Amino acid sequence: MDWDERLFAFLDDLEQQAEALYDADRAGELADRSRSEYAGVGLASRLMASVDAQITLDLVGVGPVGGVLQRVGPDWCLVHGATQDWVIRLAAVASVDGASARAVPEIAWSPVARLGLASALRRLADTGRPCRLHATDGTVRDGVLTRVGRDFVEVVTSADRVVLLALGVLAAVQRRS
Repeated sequence: MDWDERLFAFLDDLEQQAEALYDADRAGELADRSRSEYAGVGLASRLMASVDAQITLDLVGVGPVGGVLQRVGPDWCLVHGATQDWVIRLAAVASVDGASARAVPEIAWSPVARLGLASALRRLADTGRPCRLHATDGTVRDGVLTRVGRDFVEVVTSADRVVLLALGVLAAVQRRS
């Protein structure tokens, strides 16, 4: 092997070492970037990727609720259970089992999916059907949703009493047949 072949072999070896160092540095940078991007992913985005999946949500004050995830909004979701539907406030969700590993960014959601909890509850109130309202402290109230305000719902109980329930303590609304 003459001197020019040795020189080119040496330069090729240096280039391969530089590429390996660049790849190792780039892998760390990509991992850091991935972690920082994932820090912006919310529960609603993960649930949006899980629509039509069988999931179980553990709710504060209620316990586990299982069924098919049918709709997701920015602060609520709709789960179709074995005997009834559940409108769930995401702030009351302690854990989720069965969610997709993916996430759907909010910018990719349909305009209907961007409607908040109050919109979902207004639609439920429009039906006039009996509901069971679960609070995060474990309190349960049966009645008919009649109106939804900015931060509360109005419920008429079976004793014809009107009860206002703050949305901040609401965990879920169970639609009754």
